[in-house]
Amino acid sequence: MGLLAAGIGAGIVAVGAGIGIGMIGKSATESIARQPEASGDIRGAMILTAALIEGVALIGAIVCILLALGV
Repeated sequence: MGLLAAGIGAGIVAVGAGIGIGMIGKSATESIARQPEASGDIRGAMILTAALIEGVALIGAIVCILLALGV
């Protein structure tokens, strides 16, 4: 049962991270289209936010692996 829960948890983490990064990309693209002169600042904020989301997703995946291994 623990392996099933870990697998489902890892899938939810991956889907959540994908949705979050997709929303960031969408918002950044719209923002750059509306205000092209601020593209550098927007791009930097987008990359930083995407990195933070990836970090949280990595921690979630590690927790799922630890649950699956029973550590």
